Amino acid sequence: MMAAFDFGVKVDPALFQRAFNGEYEVDVSGYVRQAREIFREHVGEFVGFTLIVFVVSALSSAFSSLGSILFSAVSAPLYAGYSIVVFKLLSGQEIEFSDFFRGFNYFLPLFLAGLAIGLLVTVGLVLLILPGIYLAVGYSFALFLVVDCRMDFWQAMETSRKIVAKRWFLILWAGVVLACVNLLGLLALGVGLLVSVPVSACAAAVAYREIVGLHSSEW
Repeated sequence: MMAAFDFGVKVDPALFQRAFNGEYEVDVSGYVRQAREIFREHVGEFVGFTLIVFVVSALSSAFSSLGSILFSAVSAPLYAGYSIVVFKLLSGQEIEFSDFFRGFNYFLPLFLAGLAIGLLVTVGLVLLILPGIYLAVGYSFALFLVVDCRMDFWQAMETSRKIVAKRWFLILWAGVVLACVNLLGLLALGVGLLVSVPVSACAAAVAYREIVGLHSSEW
């Protein structure tokens, strides 16, 4: 298990050669179906944690720019909490509510990855728009790689980009579908976000497991 301020480690790229070669399928409906089942079986835990995320976001927004900085620091570890719970469930392990907060065990590399991705995507969008979209999709699995493989943030970003590059348009489509799931949640008076946010987060974690595979048994 990593300590919160470890930078992460370098991982042998050979572990991901199959994914680098594009030897995987993208089954968006399958990911969402599995995510809905996971959510249904643990609805209380997921809704409770999502409420906490919403409260943290609301409180941070009350402090203007300082709050935005604080929330950006914790957003990646909080989001990683969904994936840790999903990884444990997919591996047949029991979960505890505290598992949602285990993303903070990877605080530094997750924070650095979130910061770097945000900066690079923003620059790409400002310059020509398309490079920003390309990078946003390309880095889809970066946070999962940090959590699953204890990678340092830069290798996680580059590994994700190389994996996604072979099926970029399909991964883009998956992202659009998950965005639409959250849009539906927003349209349902916002309350639907308590369902759509965890379901979409679970679907992304399931996609990582199906495409990249899990390389650890403890998160």
